[in-house]
Amino acid sequence: MITANSVTTLDQIVLIGGSAGSLHVVISILSGLKRDLQIPIVIVIHRKNDAASNLGHLLDIRSHLRVKEADDKEIIQSGIVYLAAADYHLLVEQNKHFALDDSEKINFSRPSIDVTFQSIAEVFGAGVTAILLSGANADGVEGMRFIQQAGGKILVQDPDSAQVAFMPQSAVDELKLDKVLAIDDIAPYINAL
Repeated sequence: MITANSVTTLDQIVLIGGSAGSLHVVISILSGLKRDLQIPIVIVIHRKNDAASNLGHLLDIRSHLRVKEADDKEIIQSGIVYLAAADYHLLVEQNKHFALDDSEKINFSRPSIDVTFQSIAEVFGAGVTAILLSGANADGVEGMRFIQQAGGKILVQDPDSAQVAFMPQSAVDELKLDKVLAIDDIAPYINAL
């Protein structure tokens, strides 16, 4: 059983951000992750605010790891994939608890990839590995810049493989990335962390 004390010793986390065209990539990543991965993963996908959404369930059945929507004040645990809830920004507090925020949209989005990436970088610093996937706006680029300044790693899906290349291409154009990965190389990269 993981206790609050052991959770606070977490020093690594993987962030995945995506929008239009990223769902099949997220499913590919999750299905390729090893069962004993001991790093928490946070996924921020732009999606409609639909209380009946089964996205969490869909991702859970495609993954060897448990996938769940992050709850307000929930302690981050290793080996769990957390999904940002629709219509809330997902933040992380210094004690490594999640916080849900319903403030204004950023880049026309709530949840905003930028908001989550920046918040987590402030807590995990160099322990962050962030991956930006397919999408139709530049959300995520500023968050990745913040992660890089905090010492973390920033990667993108190869824009040539993206259904909508604008988001990863914006990162390629504006940032000095650690890696540009083909879809099939993303899960092995995470497994090797």
